[in-house]
This record gives sequence, structure tokens and C-alpha cells, in this order.
Amino acid sequence: MPELVVDHIEAILFDMNGTLRMRQAHEPTQRAAAARICELLKKPELSEVDWERLTGRLEAYRRWAQNSLRQLSEEEIWTNWILPDEPRDRVAPVAAELMLAWSKRKGRAVPRPDAQETLAELKRRGYRLGVISNTMSSLDIPLSVEQFGWSGYFEVVILASGVKARKPAPGPYLEATRALNVDPTACAYVGNRFLKDIAGCKRAGFALGILIENPDQPQPAESDQSGSPDVVIHSLSELLDIFPGRTGTTKPHQQGSREKLDS
Repeated sequence: MPELVVDHIEAILFDMNGTLRMRQAHEPTQRAAAARICELLKKPELSEVDWERLTGRLEAYRRWAQNSLRQLSEEEIWTNWILPDEPRDRVAPVAAELMLAWSKRKGRAVPRPDAQETLAELKRRGYRLGVISNTMSSLDIPLSVEQFGWSGYFEVVILASGVKARKPAPGPYLEATRALNVDPTACAYVGNRFLKDIAGCKRAGFALGILIENPDQPQPAESDQSGSPDVVIHSLSELLDIFPGRTGTTKPHQQGSREKLDS
């Protein structure tokens, strides 16, 4: 089997949604989120037709954003796309809170079972860690990082809402490398989607793109060679076999139990 050389890797960057954390249906969280949206909009309630209209507008924005690989601010999303018929001076000041509550309408965020131990051990082994996410919310992921007790692990958290660009555009990846002052060729990225995570990190010149597979999330067909992962894993703890540590002797990883996708 071909060797996967990792002794030059200094930083490991992660996707968040579907990679480090999952979103679980949780009725109290979802009910509270819906109530919070009504409160922020100063409305006693929203009808099913209202929710469907807001959802449709948000999906239209998502399509535009992914096609253009641009990310607007929360204020622009809510005032221009989702609630263009509401007074701007009412919506703009609460746009960040609206986006956070909208995220929670899907359920509560929970860490993957092996995330805590894997992050702690990778940090102990001398790797620099960070997050690069396409989230539309500026509050959601920082809140999870704090609640999960991960603040000490990540040197950088790059959000599409902050850099105005979406994966697979190389911008978010390169922003992370600039913040860490590390060359892209010394970086690995771990994500759960071919065409956003893996293709994006390859376009940015990252050394390794690692795909974590979720059984309930089928992958689309690859569009080009740039979307091919170097390694496929099924749990975060497998990263500890790939990255033995930056201190002491570092041996190349032999691809045995993990899959190397054919070109």
C-alpha cells in the first residue's frame, strides 16, 4: 500500500457541521427557537404559511450563495433576502440573533462521541487546530465551541459569515493559514463533504484532504479530481492513527484499514 507521509503537517483544520458536531432533533430546543424568532420579530406567532415563506426565501439565498461562493452578512441575508418586506431598522439589529435561532430550529448541536478525546490528543501531540465552516451564523459555532469546552483547542475559527466567501472557494482556507502563519502545504483538512470540504482544501493547496463518512449522508458523484480525498475515515478517532505526533519520531502512515480513493 502507498505511504501517506504526514511528518510535514503542522496544522489540522476541521469542518464543524457533520464533522465535529451533529444536529439532533430536540423538541424543547426547536420550540424555544421558534418562539425566539417570533419574539425578535415582535410577532405573537407565525403561521405555517409564514414559516414556509421564510424557509423558501432562505433556500433561495442558499442556492445563490453556493453558486456564487459568496457569503453575505446576517444583516444582508435577513433584510435583503428573508424579510425584505419588513422595516430594515427593526430586522437589522437582531439579524445575528435571528440566524442563531433559525439554526436551533433544526435541533440541538451535540459533539460527535469521539471529538473531545481526539481534539485533546491531537493538541497534545503538537498539532495546531482550527475550524473552517460555511455557517451563515456568526454566533452558532463560537457558542458550541464554548459550550463543548473546546476553546483551548482551536487557534483559529474561520466562518464564511466573516470572510464573505464559502467553501469550496479557497478564500476561507487561505484565511486560516494566514491567521496561523503556516503554509497551506503544511495543513490537513477534515470534512464530511466531497465537493465543499475536500475540493476546497485542494484548491487552496492543502497537503491532505480527509473525508469522514456519515452513513446517513450519501455523497454526490465527484465532479473532478480536485474533489478526491486522500483518506476516508469513519470516526474522528482514526485521525490518531494517521497523525502520530509532531514530537519524537513520526512515521509515515500506512494505509491499511482506511480507504485511498482511486483517481
